[in-house]
Amino acid sequence: MADAIVNRVAQSALVQLDLEAYYPSGTRTLIDLSQWLEEGFILREKEFRAHLKTHDWSQYQDHFVALHCSTDAIIPAWATLLVTTHLTPYAQKIIQGDLSQLENVLYADWMAAFDWSPFEGKPVMIKGCANKPIPENVLVQVIQKLQPLAKSLFYGEACSSVPLWKK
Repeated sequence: MADAIVNRVAQSALVQLDLEAYYPSGTRTLIDLSQWLEEGFILREKEFRAHLKTHDWSQYQDHFVALHCSTDAIIPAWATLLVTTHLTPYAQKIIQGDLSQLENVLYADWMAAFDWSPFEGKPVMIKGCANKPIPENVLVQVIQKLQPLAKSLFYGEACSSVPLWKK
């Protein structure tokens, strides 16, 4: 019989980091502050506060929320802070920015708490294909965490990886 097929990748010391496995689960919500502005541009404090009082904030229970304004309105800081006070009892995380910035913040929180020691002295493959949105900035941050520890870094899949760095 011919030589048996050997999975050399499975037998190697290569450690794979699949960022999708650490994707913070939860609903992402973008709240547009312009909905509470007159014609989407003018903030009238009395009306703004009235809108916030009648809004159903419980719909954001356990959501990750990004606050932004889709118009070119100039929003004073207190307005965003006031919205935040209404959201805080319900939302898991609130940021000022868009959904991409929200993903960056969620992964930054994960990276700060993650134990990176299992990658010390090992060749590390950062998995490239994902079904969930992993911002490029997150990959940049992961490289900065891994490079001081790892023996080498690759990106992609074991069958077609791109070498990035070697100690």
